[in-house]
Amino acid sequence: MLKFFTSGESHGEALVAFISGLPAGLAVAQDFVDHELWRRQQGYGRGGRMKIERDTARILSGVRHGQTIGSPISMLLENRDWKNWQQQLPVEKGDSSLHKRVASPRPGHADLAGALKYNFSEARYVLERASARESAARVAVGALAKLFLKQLNIEVLSHVVAVGTANVEHEVPWEKIQASCSREEVLLNCAEREAEQSMKAEVDKVLRTGDSVGGVFEVVAHGVPAGLGTYAQWDERLDAQLAGAVMSLQAVKAVEIGAGVASAYAPGSAVHDEIGYNRGAGFTRTRNNAGGIEGGISNGQEIRVRGYLKPISTLRRPLQSVDFTSREPVKAAYERSDVCVVPAAGVAGEAMVALTLARSALEKFGGDSMTETLRNFHGYVEQVKNF
Repeated sequence: MLKFFTSGESHGEALVAFISGLPAGLAVAQDFVDHELWRRQQGYGRGGRMKIERDTARILSGVRHGQTIGSPISMLLENRDWKNWQQQLPVEKGDSSLHKRVASPRPGHADLAGALKYNFSEARYVLERASARESAARVAVGALAKLFLKQLNIEVLSHVVAVGTANVEHEVPWEKIQASCSREEVLLNCAEREAEQSMKAEVDKVLRTGDSVGGVFEVVAHGVPAGLGTYAQWDERLDAQLAGAVMSLQAVKAVEIGAGVASAYAPGSAVHDEIGYNRGAGFTRTRNNAGGIEGGISNGQEIRVRGYLKPISTLRRPLQSVDFTSREPVKAAYERSDVCVVPAAGVAGEAMVALTLARSALEKFGGDSMTETLRNFHGYVEQVKNF
């Protein structure tokens, strides 16, 4: 079983990520992991924190001589901003007068619900863990899952399909998504240049008004074979696992598989992907409204998952709130923040999709070493090919 978890606070000393279950013998490229972290930090509309941090992952265990050794892998991501917070967030008791309170909860954030749940008198500790800074640790372990999937000829990338009211209305082909993700300079990671300029205008608008803007990213998994996941149990359905994984990302409020939303308003004849057969290519489809998953099982087409991201909760022109202590009406607290994070959320979405697919692949093909896993994988692919 592939398992992972993260720890750390937004302004703490570091983020830590752990992952176990990867087979021994997987080549780990440090530069690839760090490039994934770099991608997460890019995008028009990011805040001042990205000027401070230059994320890199320090692998502490589980990798030797450039390969996994079958034991748990731990990774450390230092927070450069920690030097500015050591007095405010010490591990020891410290000077309470230096503590930087979040005195009024922000609408749309975990501030109030978290303070109520954990009996905090203000929201500083809620903010520190609920922050999307945590997603950097997921991207780090997600990079390892991507390296594993590449050995199975599976690649996972994302692109932005909407920012505010600006959007791409058609399905973007895989080659265009690859080209967009390979750019050295990231604007909004939209594969359609004209639409990307309209998205930039949406960000410019909220920059002028002190607001924030959300959008939609799409994660595409290319090369996934038929047969991952199952309809046998509700919690083993691949679409359910992917939906939960993407929904777990900060600020994601809805998840769509394929043409899920539009399908609810269309007749079946316009929705379901007709099946054909080609002696050279095997079973074929005329379209991919199912998003690569039918009955909870991958069907051999590209898996397409969309995450719908609400606007960032921290506004430079804060909304109405209540003071934690006095209960009097005040403006919500302001913390340094971004105004648009849709491209970055897409990279975090890639990590969650990759981790989910890697887990599903290991459940199906098994293997304590890459040699064993690849032998099982290639045998299954040959079986499907000759079906």
